[in-house]
Amino acid sequence: MNFSFTHAQALTDLDMFIRIGIAVLIGCVVGIEREYKNRPAGLRTHVLVCLGACCIALIECMFAKNLVGSDDHITYNFGRLCAQIISGIGFLGAGTIFMQQKKIAGLTTAASLWNVACLGIVTGYGYYWLSLFGCVLVLIVLLLLQRIIRVNAIKRVEVQFIHRADTLGFINKYFEENDIKVLDLDFHVENVLDVAPDATNLYTNIYTLHLPSKINYAEVINYLAAYKFIKSVRTTNT
Repeated sequence: MNFSFTHAQALTDLDMFIRIGIAVLIGCVVGIEREYKNRPAGLRTHVLVCLGACCIALIECMFAKNLVGSDDHITYNFGRLCAQIISGIGFLGAGTIFMQQKKIAGLTTAASLWNVACLGIVTGYGYYWLSLFGCVLVLIVLLLLQRIIRVNAIKRVEVQFIHRADTLGFINKYFEENDIKVLDLDFHVENVLDVAPDATNLYTNIYTLHLPSKINYAEVINYLAAYKFIKSVRTTNT
């Protein structure tokens, strides 16, 4: 058996403590960010995932160290345990993904769990700078990327209003001035006697909108909701 693993040959108790400490640090840093945003998996979950992955990587390092120079007939599939971590962490990630009001949430937290598992493996193998650099990149993605690169997904906005002519003129003018594209429009009318003293019809328009990067949906909803003839505005996925 030809096997060369420098990190395994140099592995000492101090090395193991340092790697475990860095793994706990990485899990804490990423977990605190998720905890602050009140996500399903927080500080303890991320620390445990990163720590466990690091310990498995350390075990593989010790296996490699013990096999170096031993009987050539012994074979060992290096990396097999860590491969099981990368695939097996999926059950935790799946547990953080849920659907609420037909909207999937928790994908970012699932991805952060998978990443801390990978960073724990890298730390356990002894690549300190790579693991710390990877931790910094994960934080940049979680904290800053959405602010740097703004992507307004196509959403549906439901607007309920009275006085059709005046309100539609107001809405269409606002959309035109802000370069908001209406991709589709659904509407219906209800005859409601008590909607307003001077109106009997309640109109509901559901716009499918594409927004430019300079504006977000919160601004659109707040602006439209301030108009006197608009009764309610909300985003919808139905």
